[in-house]
Amino acid sequence: MKLGFLTGCLDMPLIEKLDYAAERGFETVEVSCWPKVNERDYAGSDIDVVNFAQEDADQLLAEMEARGLEISSLAYYDNMLHPDPACRAGYHAHLKAVILAAEKLHVELVGTFVGKNQELSLEENFDLFEEIFSELVSFAEAHHVKLMIENCPMPGWEKDGLPATISYAPEFWTEMFRRVPSASFGLNFDPSHLHWLQIDYLDCLDKFHERIFHVHAKDCQLDHSLVAYYGIFGKKLHREHPEDLGWFTPKIPGLGDISWPIFIERLRQIGYDGYLSIEHEDRMFEGTNDKVIRGLDFSYHHLYPLVKNFQESSDR
Repeated sequence: MKLGFLTGCLDMPLIEKLDYAAERGFETVEVSCWPKVNERDYAGSDIDVVNFAQEDADQLLAEMEARGLEISSLAYYDNMLHPDPACRAGYHAHLKAVILAAEKLHVELVGTFVGKNQELSLEENFDLFEEIFSELVSFAEAHHVKLMIENCPMPGWEKDGLPATISYAPEFWTEMFRRVPSASFGLNFDPSHLHWLQIDYLDCLDKFHERIFHVHAKDCQLDHSLVAYYGIFGKKLHREHPEDLGWFTPKIPGLGDISWPIFIERLRQIGYDGYLSIEHEDRMFEGTNDKVIRGLDFSYHHLYPLVKNFQESSDR
């Protein structure tokens, strides 16, 4: 297993992010590839995929090799079922540009969201999903890329803080993979979202191990005393930011509820030997690059011994 981080958390040129990653001891980076102009929080535009030529890919690969790094995946997470057809088409076009960039870089994995069309029923959303993702997965396969979905509900996309994706729970995964059964379609597995939703993430590892292509290392802290006040759907009035649901707080690994030794051991048990990528969304460690780096450093020191132990046990 190789430890890395999602690059969008740092506000600096990609080459400086690579320098930091190599100096710290990370082995991989998950490169953020949103459009240069976008309104997403936690988005990054470290590769201009629309204008990315093979010579650009070759130069980046040389920079990675010189630092002993590799790219775990390219990341572009937007609402692929957006209700506005023009907006949706733009998202699809950009995702395909990310896939083409991955092919040039010999990167096997590209991550995105399914999303949701709030104007349609759930059944109609899955019909739309099947139409769209059958084509997107086929496009990815034709370019030697696997497409994967991160399991976030994205409450920030829905004004009332309700789920704005149809891909956040095992019930939905089963339907996703029934409708798009390709072996090139899987999960970027994030345990923090499942913990927040009261879903057993260890059980999910067991049941969906064949679909886990990549793993996000993100933690969360639950305040169960506030559930009694807000309810399981979370805060709905006077939210400080779109993700403020009152009793759920994203944290860096090691400062939340998830037992990373147990989680990584379960990854070993299911035979997962891929990438573990820190997704830094802890508001206590953001606002400046120095704060973000403090968070990444803490996460690295918490996780690296566990990953190293994983590697040693796998070699025995």
